[in-house]
Amino acid sequence: MGAMSQSTAVCCPACRREHRYTAPSYPCVCGAPVAPRLDPRGTPSVIAHRVWAEEWVTVECGSCGRRDQWPHPELGCPCGAAVRIPVADAPAEPAAPADGPGAPRRRPVFQPVTIRTARDAVTAAALYLRWLGYRDIRRADQRPPAGIGLAARGLLAQVDPTVRPAAARDVECLWLTAMTESSVCVYFSLAGYAADARTRADSLGVPLFVLDLTGTPQPVNSHADALGCPAG
Repeated sequence: MGAMSQSTAVCCPACRREHRYTAPSYPCVCGAPVAPRLDPRGTPSVIAHRVWAEEWVTVECGSCGRRDQWPHPELGCPCGAAVRIPVADAPAEPAAPADGPGAPRRRPVFQPVTIRTARDAVTAAALYLRWLGYRDIRRADQRPPAGIGLAARGLLAQVDPTVRPAAARDVECLWLTAMTESSVCVYFSLAGYAADARTRADSLGVPLFVLDLTGTPQPVNSHADALGCPAG
């Protein structure tokens, strides 16, 4: 049975305003909803500086027992503060399987998350990469010229949540960085791509995806079609 979303009272540490917060639920690969377990005894904190490792929390699916990382619950207060909601201790992280796509069994249908903010766009891309089979998704060591860089073993991805279509230079910079790290690369854009960016990506073999507001990456070129094609 899937986890039910939990609700708790939250006091903003910045302005002391009271809120009622309900934990979001996310779809496990088995199809059941999972939600972080909130800690009502914990103390909410204002997010002053974002650290990638603190953006995620391990959640166990109550249906299949699978443990995955999902966005750490947070609340946007009208006073302007971003408040991190305390969660109960997560179970120990299991040994991760080898990174990389190509699972022998057919993948289930990708379950997206709605994009409302730039953070949602990064989350949607990270979930899609995990769906493809890349397990250890993390913030890339090198910051790209635009957007956010994600990395896994053998993979470098760029997520551009801006309203400017990606240009050829953006694609070239991603490809060059991936080449120096002996990794494949993939580009996710919220605003799409300029014509020269598509042409350059085709010649370099870079998969291009557009993130629609439902959080579903839509392939733009044949390289993206090949990357997203389920195995088996």
